[in-house]
Amino acid sequence: MIQKAKNRFSENGTLYLLWGWVIFICCTFHYILLTTTQNQKWGNIWILTIVAVVYQFYFLSKKNKKERVRTYTDDIISGVWSCFGIVMGIASFIMYKLGSWPLLYSFILLFYGIPTFLCGIIMRFKALIIGGICCWILSIVSVFVQTKEILLLLAPAVLSAWIIPGYLLRAKYNQQHG
Repeated sequence: MIQKAKNRFSENGTLYLLWGWVIFICCTFHYILLTTTQNQKWGNIWILTIVAVVYQFYFLSKKNKKERVRTYTDDIISGVWSCFGIVMGIASFIMYKLGSWPLLYSFILLFYGIPTFLCGIIMRFKALIIGGICCWILSIVSVFVQTKEILLLLAPAVLSAWIIPGYLLRAKYNQQHG
C-alpha cells in the first residue's frame, strides 16, 4: 500500500520540478537585478510564485478528479505540504511587515527542509531526505553570508530539495509506467 502511494504521489515529479524551477529562477534573477540595477522593484520577480500557485491548484484539481483511491499516506503528505504553505505565507507576511527580508530567507531555507525531509521519510525516498538536510545546512550557512548573497543559497537549496528529486521521481515514474 505504501509502495502504491509512493508511486502515485510522485506524480512524475511535476510539482517538485515546478516549484524547484520557479524558486531557482526567482532567486537567481532577484539577485542579478538587486546587484546590477538601481530599480527598487527587483522583488517583483517573485510574482512568478503566484502563477505557480494557480497552476498547482489546477494541476491538483485535475489529478484529484482522476484519483480512484486516496490513501492515508496521501493525506499525510497533503497535510505536510499544506502546513508548509500556511507557515510560509505567515512567515513571509510577518517578515515583510517587519522589513527583515534577509531573516526571511534564512527561515525559508529552514522551512524548505521540513516538508522535504518529512516527505522523504514518508515515501522512503532518500533524495528528498538529503534535500531536506541540505536546506537545513544552508539555513545555518545563511547567517554567515552577506545580506543579498542569502538569495544565492536558495538556488542550491531548491536544486537539492526539489529539482534533483523531481527528476529522479519522474525517471522512476516513467520507468514504472512505461
